[in-house]
Amino acid sequence: MKNEKQSIFSLGVTGGIGSGKTSVCRIFSVLGVPVFSADNRAREIMDCDREIIDKLNNIAGKDLYTSGYLDRTALSALIFKNPDILKKVNSLIHPVVFDRFEKWKEEQSSQYVVMEAAILFETGNARRLNMIATVIAPVEERISRVIVRSRLTRDQVVERMNNQMDDEARIKMSDFIIHNAENDMIIPTVLKIHKDILNHIKRID
Repeated sequence: MKNEKQSIFSLGVTGGIGSGKTSVCRIFSVLGVPVFSADNRAREIMDCDREIIDKLNNIAGKDLYTSGYLDRTALSALIFKNPDILKKVNSLIHPVVFDRFEKWKEEQSSQYVVMEAAILFETGNARRLNMIATVIAPVEERISRVIVRSRLTRDQVVERMNNQMDDEARIKMSDFIIHNAENDMIIPTVLKIHKDILNHIKRID
């Protein structure tokens, strides 16, 4: 019988911008697996947490909230052109996000949970999860996806990609790889990962 105090098994789903992490996580949700979106939670924190807001303005050296809301364009212009500012913002935001994840996780009653995050290895949070699945797709497809869903130019998308870990590095540190090119069938892959995790949990219980 599983110890009630034992932490719920956790799977991290990561991948570069435009790789299709959200599409993969929708499948896990359909399977009844709770999904925590680190990126969405980070946005909430930056919009609502007064202490974080003050520290963000301090890092930026200016008020990023002149309209009452975070000027994400201004923040992006800063962090993707200055690696030092990017590092400081990540160091500020992601520990808070992971603490929220830990609290959320213990409220779930499922056999395992998923944390969706664009930067898991970069923040060091990957080692705090049980397994990692990396979603990969061809670079040009990723660029096209992001341009279609956002107002970013090709150069801006490439700039963001260059500030993230490359797929080869992620793959080496991952337990599962999900290929998400236009012609790839991701549902069978996710179903297999789901089955593998459930079997793994049975073995360790």
